[in-house]
Amino acid sequence: MGRRRILVILGTRPEAIKLAPIIHQIRQAPDLEGVVCVTGQHREMLDPALAFFQVQPDFDLNIMQPDQSLYEVTAHAIQRLEDVITRVRPDWVVVQGDTTTTLMGALAAYYARVPVAHVEAGLRTNDKYAPFPEEMNRRLTSHIADVHFAPTERARQNLLREGIDPEAVFVTGNPVIDALLWAVQRVQAAPTWVDPRVRDRLESESRRVILVTAHRREAFGEGLREISRAVRDLAIRHPDYVFVWPVHLNPNVRRAVVEVFRSHRPDGDGGNVWLLEPVDYPTLVWLLNRSYLVLTDSGGIQEEAPTLGKPVLVLRDVTERPEGVEAGTARLVGPHYERIVQAVEDLMTDAEAYAQISRAVNPYGDGRAAERIVHVLASYSPRSNPARTSGSAG
Repeated sequence: MGRRRILVILGTRPEAIKLAPIIHQIRQAPDLEGVVCVTGQHREMLDPALAFFQVQPDFDLNIMQPDQSLYEVTAHAIQRLEDVITRVRPDWVVVQGDTTTTLMGALAAYYARVPVAHVEAGLRTNDKYAPFPEEMNRRLTSHIADVHFAPTERARQNLLREGIDPEAVFVTGNPVIDALLWAVQRVQAAPTWVDPRVRDRLESESRRVILVTAHRREAFGEGLREISRAVRDLAIRHPDYVFVWPVHLNPNVRRAVVEVFRSHRPDGDGGNVWLLEPVDYPTLVWLLNRSYLVLTDSGGIQEEAPTLGKPVLVLRDVTERPEGVEAGTARLVGPHYERIVQAVEDLMTDAEAYAQISRAVNPYGDGRAAERIVHVLASYSPRSNPARTSGSAG
């Protein structure tokens, strides 16, 4: 028998970050052959992450066009993935998380009768519109996939409740921790990876840094305006802190942020709200490490920040990562002005509360998730393996 051919499909920066350790492990395994396909769902943010992690795609579908709807992204992705799967003839297709690329990669593989491996499987909010459309992308992918890599025991239990075969579910931790630990070492060894406009500005800054990120669809409109007003007013009340906010490229995000900060002039001399263009992954890692506190609606940052001992306030009403809340590494505040302000000021003024949340044990992994995942890909065979139109010639 020849080597197993593993086709890894990704389209966004979070997918690149979480799949990069797996791609490197596959390429080091003598009995596996790795092929990487990117859809280009997030072009501007994806390419720098691939470069940082030294991942060179074999296929780049470049599906994004200006102002595309979800319908158009979905259609373009699955149409172009058909040709890739036909050409590669993989033994496994690997997808990660909850994006449109994830679901279309799994569906394209299913149509070709190719087994699907789902990384970061089993996360649930049990509200199909929050996060939207990610919650349904995850659920549907779970019922296509043949093997499931759950980051935690809770995620595994979610899958079992939905009727997934227990023998097809493996608790591995989340490879985002593998990626973060590698990235921290690389940034410390070579600070030139950090955007000098950010690094130079903060290296001379003595005030504590609060990092803010927000981009979820369910917060578009009033939710983002409430987050923005909370940050604005906290900055006014607490000039001894700096609020650093890399503003997402989505025009729905930018419109709300600009509306609130238009008259505030946050970047003037002595200003303590810095609205930045989106930063690349090594710069984000550096900012996380430099921060005192993190406000975010990002799923990945909910997992990454606790590894660095940074408290997280989650700007969402529900999260598919409740383990962090239960472990005490995160608090759920939603996109709500009063709750955000109160939670931030509590951590600013209560040293014991801050110490407790910053020292909580990260439930999301130990940095060896990719190793565990690739071991399964090399040895596991699905119970149901029907004759299919593809498969490596080996």
